[in-house]
Amino acid sequence: MTNLVHDLEQCWYISPPWGPRIPPLLVSLLERVYVKRVKAFGYCCGVEWSQQGWKYEIATGNDNITVLRHELIGTGNLQPVTKEKPVFRLGELVEFRFHGDGPPIRIVQGIHLITDCWFYSVEWMSPGISEKGDEVFTSRDSIARVTDYDLERVRL
Repeated sequence: MTNLVHDLEQCWYISPPWGPRIPPLLVSLLERVYVKRVKAFGYCCGVEWSQQGWKYEIATGNDNITVLRHELIGTGNLQPVTKEKPVFRLGELVEFRFHGDGPPIRIVQGIHLITDCWFYSVEWMSPGISEKGDEVFTSRDSIARVTDYDLERVRL
């Protein structure tokens, strides 16, 4: 008999939260954008999947704000980059070195530029299931932002 909880957990980590096809981004990382809510320009320094779709982190002067796609207007202009491009891409399967008791393979669900370093969002904790088995509980803290040192490319 197979361990169904282990199998479910393994499938959870490699099942894309956005469904079978990854939705396109409205703006690119490091693209100059206009944020309607604050009436300011900035640049996209991060993107991460949420239940509402892609959330964009926008650097505006000395502040970073998180917005959804309907609050942005892209300019098509990219910021000059002195930093290398991200090592991993959104939706890529990676091996999480510090996976604890769960399976090591995860999906990159976000990419962020923080203090000139690329960080990647991966799920580090699977959801809980109610005792009756009729509800699934997820935590906002189930996503970890890790460096490329913490991840390895999955070779299929």
